[in-house]
Amino acid sequence: MAERIDEEAPAVEETADSASELPKSVIDRAFLILGTFQGGRVRQSLSDISRRTGLPIATCYRIVQRLAEWGALERDGESRYRIGLRLWEVASLAPRSVGLQRLARPFMQDLYETTGYASHLAIREGTELVSIDRFQSPRRRVRRPLVGGRYPLHATAIGQVLLAHAPADIREEVLSGPLEAFTTNTYTRRDELEKALDDIRRQGFAVSDRQVDLIHIGVAAPVWGPEGNVVAAVSLALTEADIDGKNMVHLVRITANGISRALREAGYVDVAG
Repeated sequence: MAERIDEEAPAVEETADSASELPKSVIDRAFLILGTFQGGRVRQSLSDISRRTGLPIATCYRIVQRLAEWGALERDGESRYRIGLRLWEVASLAPRSVGLQRLARPFMQDLYETTGYASHLAIREGTELVSIDRFQSPRRRVRRPLVGGRYPLHATAIGQVLLAHAPADIREEVLSGPLEAFTTNTYTRRDELEKALDDIRRQGFAVSDRQVDLIHIGVAAPVWGPEGNVVAAVSLALTEADIDGKNMVHLVRITANGISRALREAGYVDVAG
């Protein structure tokens, strides 16, 4: 018996205008569907996927079923889809994130256990940071970042470290674009962000004072690859009541240096995004 298409939300009609903006090939549409599983969206209905991609629900149904057959997606008992085990298996072969995560994890855990504060590891992909690991106490949960999530570079300590050491064209693209304000402390002017990036390169660390929310202060330092380029950054998320500035900066830099040394010894090769 054919499976009934989930229609809990209205189907998207593919008008002449909308159709011209959508990917034409099946593989591009499949990538579009997989790309909706970001930003904390772990489980989605077929209607959710249709709405977020702009694809007609019947088209989504056909592609989602094929992805599920291959194992890229899995369907649960509530007719919602999530990333499948086979896609995780393929992703585990990506050396840039998984290899780095494996080498950095013992240092990240030590930093978390020593301080009790949330520790975070991220890489840069284009003009965004991608979170690849974090440790945090279940009693002091920090909503962001989500592992696998993408975030702007200009507002967090870890993002500012990655931006400070990015190629000149990437820095220019970020500095020239709109700088979104998350709080009144967020850098929204080119000149103030540019000065902050200069200071980060000179000092070897960044401190972001409540630029994403009005609670957390971030301290971050760069992780250097064997070829002398910054391949990642590590950070701690503190509150104003917690902060012991000099000591936290010192511990974060020790952690970043330890990861850098481990990468050199392992012969880690980075392909920057």
